[in-house]
Parts: sequence; C-alpha cells; structure tokens
Amino acid sequence: MALITTLVLAAFAAYVGAWYTGAIEGNFALLLFLATVVTGLYWLAERFYFLPKWEHAAATLEASMAERNARLAGQGITQVDTADAKASDRLLMQPWWLDWTAGLFPVILVVFLLRSFLYEPFKIPSGSMMPTLLTGDLILVNKFTYGLRLPVLNTKITAGTPLARGDVVVFRYPPKPSMDYIKRVVGIPGDEVAYLNKKLTINVQPVSKDAAPDYLDGESMRLLKQFDENLGGKQHKILNDEGAPSFVPGASDFPSRENCRYSVEGVVCKVPAGNYFMMGDNRDNSADSRFWGFVPDQNIVGRAFFVWMNFGDLGRIGPFQ
Repeated sequence: MALITTLVLAAFAAYVGAWYTGAIEGNFALLLFLATVVTGLYWLAERFYFLPKWEHAAATLEASMAERNARLAGQGITQVDTADAKASDRLLMQPWWLDWTAGLFPVILVVFLLRSFLYEPFKIPSGSMMPTLLTGDLILVNKFTYGLRLPVLNTKITAGTPLARGDVVVFRYPPKPSMDYIKRVVGIPGDEVAYLNKKLTINVQPVSKDAAPDYLDGESMRLLKQFDENLGGKQHKILNDEGAPSFVPGASDFPSRENCRYSVEGVVCKVPAGNYFMMGDNRDNSADSRFWGFVPDQNIVGRAFFVWMNFGDLGRIGPFQ
C-alpha cells in the first residue's frame, strides 16, 4: 500500500505541477473531486479493514501479555518487561500513507461540500467590473441560489431562483469553459438588449442612468465618467470612457450570432432561450457578451455577493450589488 500511495500522491503532484507551469489546463473542481474520492476510499479501508485488523492484533498481543504476566506472577515474579506494551501501541500506530490520505479525508470532504454546494471563493483578475469590483478583490459566490449543480458535470439538480437582470454572476467563459468570468446579467431569455451610443435599452425601454461624480481609475490614473444605473431594481454604478468608440471591434463568430446586429453605434441582440447577455460595469473596458456572445444556463456557477478580503484596501470588505 505504501508504494501504491506513493504513486497516487505523485500523480496528484504531477498534475498540479503541470497545471502550475501551464503545460495543461487544470480543473480544480475535478482535482478536488478526485482527492475526495481517493481519500474517502482510504478512510473506508482504514475504518473497516485496517483498523479492525490492527485492533485484533493488539488485543491478541495484550491477551498474550496478560497470560504471561499471570503465569510469572504465579511464580513470584512481579517485575516484567514493558517492551511488549510498547509493541501493542505500535500495532495501532497509523502508517504515513494513511496519515496523508485517510487522515485528510474529513478536511477535504468539508471543503468539497462547501465549495460545490454552498460558497466558492474567487479573485477578481481585472478591472472589467469597476467600480463595483476592483482588481484583487476576493469575493464569495453563492452556489445554491440559482439551483444546486453536480460538481465537475455542472448539471443542475434543483431548480433554484432564476437569474435576474442586475445580478452579478460568475460563469464558465463560453469560448473556454475552463476559465471563470464575472459580469452583470443585462439580458435574460427573450430580451432584446441594445447598447447604442453607450446607452442601454432592454425591450425598447431605456435603462435608468444618472450622472455621478467622475471616478478616478487607480490603475490608469484617469478620470472616467461615472453613472448610477438601475437595472432590474438593483442600483449600481457603471463607468464610461469618453475616448472609447461606440462600435464593437472584433466580435467573434459565436453561437446564435445571427441574433445580433452590429453597427457603428453599437449592437442589438435578441437573447435566445436558455441563455443570458452579460456586460461588465466598466462598459468601455469589458470583454463581454458584445464580443463573444451569450452565456448558456449550464455555464452558470453562482451569484457573487460579498467581498471577503482585499489585501490592499480592507475597506472593500462587505456586500455589493
């Protein structure tokens, strides 16, 4: 078992190493699932095979020691060697290959269940959601609001609450599902979303957008136009860069692209069934549905709702909308 365990741990280490160096595209959900299964098998083997076997051996040794001590006591010998008692303890001592597998199972199981069905942490990698979320924000994502999904397969097993306009959502990036993206839901199935001349309308109804004080982008050290937007009853701020063009450059050939019409003014899209139209709050600096298309429901990970840490600015900690 020691050799088998060494090979298993080496395989996990090789996978993580290849992922870290960029040799392969890693899948943390799959890695965590496999770690839970493997350590769970070792835990079961320990509880129902190895431990009873060791306990039986230790009980047999203790019975033999008791019989020997009784026989020696009958001969008037009361001082006996304690080496056999230590041998009994050694029989019950867990070997290293169980310490590194079965011993870790409870912790890995708790992490797996929390991450798969309750809350998952993410780190914001870019400024596409400024000013709502900043680069470096560590956020929590609710995994059950929109319905529970099987880990790895991402198959929905409960209905949950439908996505609503204005929700901030983490999802699998459609062109590359191994990557996670975060954007705001702008259009739900059946909506006609128009973003023309930097003005958003949904089903021909303009979305409320009121001027707010200019926003200083700490990364570029530029002032950007800031607005208060009310989308789906959720009040949040958005940014516009006056120097950026209104048209969408370099839109890809995505599924259902025929639902979209591009012009020098921007884009108009009809959201197909089972899909969503996503946009970043930093409207002129966000690669979103305008560029790579709609997000299928099966790509949804969960609803982002809380900044739990930003090491550069502790004042960022708290809920957001």
